Amino acid sequence: VNEWLTLKVIDTLKVNDVWVHKAKVVSGEANTESMANDFRASVSEGLRSESKKHHSATHLLQEALVQVLGDHVKQAGSNVTFDRLRFDFTHTDSLTEKQIKEVEALVNQKIQEGLDVKANIMNKDEATKLGAMALFGEKYGDEVRVLQMGDFSVELCGGTHVSNTHDIGSFLIVGEGSL
Repeated sequence: VNEWLTLKVIDTLKVNDVWVHKAKVVSGEANTESMANDFRASVSEGLRSESKKHHSATHLLQEALVQVLGDHVKQAGSNVTFDRLRFDFTHTDSLTEKQIKEVEALVNQKIQEGLDVKANIMNKDEATKLGAMALFGEKYGDEVRVLQMGDFSVELCGGTHVSNTHDIGSFLIVGEGSL
């Protein structure tokens, strides 16, 4: 296997039923000859571990926002990377300092409780009975992956996660703003 081409994935999108990774060349050269060869992909376990923490934290944050602000709160997008998360949500007003502290405290409480994080494949009816939340109009097949964090958060999600909320460490909101 040639190790001379290193790519950094900068975006992932679904085209029809195929996941496509948009990447930037970090080292080496991508050319027609190299494109005819097989590629071996590898993931940086360190970066993936940090991304898992941030992705799992988005699920805790979603439920904390609902509990503090109300059932009208819905996720409107997110950006999860190895070094941070951004969580977009619907709400009519800016959060007060008190609300931010309440959300932070609730997320950190659930982290410290060490909730087991489990993913199960089931049909949509079973997921609905569990109370799984489907987010921002996503399209799902007949079978879905349900992510549960104890009895605190139940959502449909195909992403990578920690096995226990304690693995996240801690949670801090560093900014809040409106588009």
